[in-house]
Amino acid sequence: MDLLTKGRIQMTLTPGSLPVTTPADTIQGPEQGQWTYEDYAAIPDDGKRYEVVNGVLFMSPAPNKWHQKTVGRIFRYLAAHIEDTGLGEVYIAPFDVELASHTVVQPDVLVLLKPNLEKATDSHVIGAPDLVVEVASPGTAIYDRRAKFDAYIQAGVPEYWIVEPASHSVEVLTIENGTYFSRGIFEGKTALSSKVVPDFPIHVEQFFI
Repeated sequence: MDLLTKGRIQMTLTPGSLPVTTPADTIQGPEQGQWTYEDYAAIPDDGKRYEVVNGVLFMSPAPNKWHQKTVGRIFRYLAAHIEDTGLGEVYIAPFDVELASHTVVQPDVLVLLKPNLEKATDSHVIGAPDLVVEVASPGTAIYDRRAKFDAYIQAGVPEYWIVEPASHSVEVLTIENGTYFSRGIFEGKTALSSKVVPDFPIHVEQFFI
C-alpha cells in the first residue's frame, strides 16, 4: 500500500472537540479556492497562523509547548549538521514557502541544500525545499497528512518528515514515481534513513528529550 492510500485511510479518524486546522472562511479576501500568495501576504498580522493550499485559506490552532520544544530541537540539530558544514541552510517557522501561486505554507522546519539556496528571498522561499518537517499535534494531524501531504507531492518536495511527539517517532517520506513512499517510522536510538540528509548523526529520541 503506498503512503497516499495509507494516509487517506488514516484520515478517517476524527480529532473530537480539539481545535483543528480549518478553512478560514471569515477572513476578508477572495473567495475560497481563489487565494494567491499576494492575497495571503496582504492579511494583517493578527498573531494567527495561516496557509493557502490550492487556493483555500486555512488557519491552524496555536502550537502547544511540546510541539514548540520538538521543533526547536529538530532545527538545532539540522542546523548544526547542515549549516555548520556548509551543506545548505535551515529555516524554522514562521517562514513562508510559496510552492505555487495558489499554495503557501509554513513548514515547521525546512532545508535548502546549497544548489537551491537561490530559492530563498528576504521574505520567503519560492519553490520546493529539499526537505520539509512537520511536527504533528492533535489539531494538525489530519491537515499534515492530507492537505499538506498532497501539496508537497504536487510541488515535488523530495522528502517530508512527519514527527509525532506523542509516540516519539518520525516517519520519513520520499517521492517515488510521483507520490510519497515511507522509508520507515523511526524511534528510540535509531537514526533516520534520509536521502536529503544522509549520515545525520542524531538518534530520534534526541528530538524528544
